[in-house]
Amino acid sequence: MSTPSHAPGHDSHAAAHGAGEHVHHGDYIKIWFVLVALLVVSVVGPMAEIPALTLITAFGIAFVKAFLVIKNFMHLTVQPRYILYLMGTMLAFMLLFFAGVAPDVMKHQGQRWENRAAKQAVERGLAESAVRGGGHH
Repeated sequence: MSTPSHAPGHDSHAAAHGAGEHVHHGDYIKIWFVLVALLVVSVVGPMAEIPALTLITAFGIAFVKAFLVIKNFMHLTVQPRYILYLMGTMLAFMLLFFAGVAPDVMKHQGQRWENRAAKQAVERGLAESAVRGGGHH
């Protein structure tokens, strides 16, 4: 009796997904439409000119879209656990880097340096705001 032949690497591929379970996402188009709809909401939200609504729609929708992309297109939920640890470590290093440089980068001047372009941009924005009537709505 002969055993059925498989393509090279097929067994290791099946083992990686667990006992022959193969993950297919037939919902790619549906997920894409959801992402496009969320994009439309995140663009239309700020048009209401309500700062709290703008922040909620911008960051809330960004988190939802990122989760959908990670879960459905990057397939991180079906990867070995060490991949999630690696991603978490990279995210932690990125946040650590931002926290380390933000105090210097987000200022217009510091010890022995000055960001003239940023100062000029702020002054130009304030001048334009004064011409238009200034203040918030």
